[in-house]
Amino acid sequence: MKIHFKDKKIREICEKKAVAEKKLGADCARKLRVRLDDLDAAIRVTDLTAGRPHPLKGDRAGQFAVDLAGGRRLVFAPDHDPCPRHHDGSIDWSAVTIICIEYIGDYHD
Repeated sequence: MKIHFKDKKIREICEKKAVAEKKLGADCARKLRVRLDDLDAAIRVTDLTAGRPHPLKGDRAGQFAVDLAGGRRLVFAPDHDPCPRHHDGSIDWSAVTIICIEYIGDYHD
């Protein structure tokens, strides 16, 4: 998949090991690197298998998450224009091939 980043801060966490380790800790930073490699290798969102991939609900509807470590998650959204959708208006994750990483952390806090 093609990966974009919401902002410079998230890009740095994803691209710089030292920044990720400082912000997330060594275990979570290592898991983040694995998940980013998984995203890069996948053609579409539904190809993901590791990290308990799942669409989110409520105030995070329209986003998708994969587990990292320590309760943290990598959260992303489709970055297509227009966004691929089913007839009922829900996102067609099987057609999403471009994503934007929007959040890394524990959104339950």
